[in-house]
Amino acid sequence: MAQFDVLLNKDARSRQAIPYVLDVQSDLLSVLATRLVIPLVEIDYFGRPATRLNPVVSFDDRRLVLSTAELAGIPLSALGKPVGSIASRRHEIPAAVDFLITGV
Repeated sequence: MAQFDVLLNKDARSRQAIPYVLDVQSDLLSVLATRLVIPLVEIDYFGRPATRLNPVVSFDDRRLVLSTAELAGIPLSALGKPVGSIASRRHEIPAAVDFLITGV
């Protein structure tokens, strides 16, 4: 599992709206028992995204919104397997987290 990997959402109750989560934790901290993730929400379930806080990405023929305000540390055992990566968006993703924390 690597930073910016897209992981399957293992929670059956939320999987329709949130099919994936995005690993945003630095690979330098891969020894930890948790990963910092952002839910990737189907755009139809999200509403209107805030441009800097909620980048919209395409993955697996879906339009997904980073629900950055729901950033969470999740135990490795609760995460699904990696199914791809959106590392090509590596500049927007930390910017969204920074905006959440600093408002800038």
